Amino acid sequence: MSTVKETKGRGSGGERVPSAAKLRQVRWYQEARWKRLGALLVLAVVGAQVTGVQGTSTDIFYALGENFTGSGIWIWLALCVGVWLIREFLSAPVNSAWTSVRDRVSPPVARARGVWQGDPRLRYGGGGVLLIVLIALPLWVSTYWQQVMVDQIAIFVLLAIGLNVVIGWAGMLDLGFVAFFAIGAYSAAYWTGSLPVEPPMVLNTFLVIPIAIVTCLLAGVLLGAPTLRLRGDYLAIVTLGFHEIVYLAARNWTDFTGGSRGARMSERFVIDLGFWRFEWGLDPKPYYWLLLGFIVVIIFLFLRLEHSRVGRAWTAIREDEVAAAATGVNTVRMKLLAFGIGASTSGVAGVVYASKVAYISPENFVLLMSILVLAYVIFGGMGSVPGVLAGAALLVWLPEFLRDSVDPQDRFMYLGALLVIMMIYRPQGLLPSKRRQRELQLAEVKA
Repeated sequence: MSTVKETKGRGSGGERVPSAAKLRQVRWYQEARWKRLGALLVLAVVGAQVTGVQGTSTDIFYALGENFTGSGIWIWLALCVGVWLIREFLSAPVNSAWTSVRDRVSPPVARARGVWQGDPRLRYGGGGVLLIVLIALPLWVSTYWQQVMVDQIAIFVLLAIGLNVVIGWAGMLDLGFVAFFAIGAYSAAYWTGSLPVEPPMVLNTFLVIPIAIVTCLLAGVLLGAPTLRLRGDYLAIVTLGFHEIVYLAARNWTDFTGGSRGARMSERFVIDLGFWRFEWGLDPKPYYWLLLGFIVVIIFLFLRLEHSRVGRAWTAIREDEVAAAATGVNTVRMKLLAFGIGASTSGVAGVVYASKVAYISPENFVLLMSILVLAYVIFGGMGSVPGVLAGAALLVWLPEFLRDSVDPQDRFMYLGALLVIMMIYRPQGLLPSKRRQRELQLAEVKA
């Protein structure tokens, strides 16, 4: 008992003795710092090689010599060592060389964060300013970037928000989420009369959205029903198989989907009030504002859902499904709700995407898209709506930003390097949820 008191109190000379948890954190920090530096140096060497000059068939060592003697290797080394130094500065525990310098910076930052989190007027005001900036953003960028914001960023943001429900809140790994995106797109093509089969009635594209949402929701329930006993890797394999079923059906069911020829949309979004008519055409700005409106509404509904009884039940299932069932949570119903509600956002994204591009084919919904959406959710922070938004927007924007300065074959190398650095130094994500951030911090110090 006296040993515990001394550890939590002061030493014989009156100095404060760090607690046992702090001592574990210091030991972990000292052991891991050089491992992280070594991993980043390896990443720098690999990055310099894969983004450097191309090899030749006559001299197999030409590329190695040029890449390791040029300026690229030093740029990569400087970037990786800089990231390591910044990380050591921000995460150094007590009794380290960085502590005195960091303590001069941390209190003002902590106070500013506390004021921001404690005053709801500042949060809502900041959100309102951000929304105004996003509304006006298409007016400040070129047509190319308007297309990118609609066809890629906004669509992937919607998909990431839905996948966050399944992975981040309910804790179920889904590798076939883009299958619901394909179902939403083909629902739009079917109900607008763009497929080889005739629908019972041709609907306005706006009226197709609720039908596509219900269709994707039912598809999510059908996927979830036979997989309720599965977890982890087994569930991932089943969802992967579900994606392949949808993809192959769209590719081979020629009489219904058009097969590999695809389908050309015959209808776009139209508002016709008799005295006033507006039709979405080739201009991407109306599509951007439409998608932004959908995203704002879905975020509002999902944030309310996260803090509801259903959201708390999902959290309990993610933490420990057996314990959740023992405390009275209907795990079957809640897991089906997670699959269905998460898939419903794909219905909105699929309808808008099909209307915007005016042509869909099975190759628009390959497995790589599911993997990318999963990477966006993990990079932004599983369970965090702001993190998912930021992660999806940043990782979709980065390859397009490098389009003119980096070879197309090397563009995704930079994206991969960024993901590696993120998983080494911030596995909880860019803007993580408080719960997941706390869990990973405790795991790091083995507490």
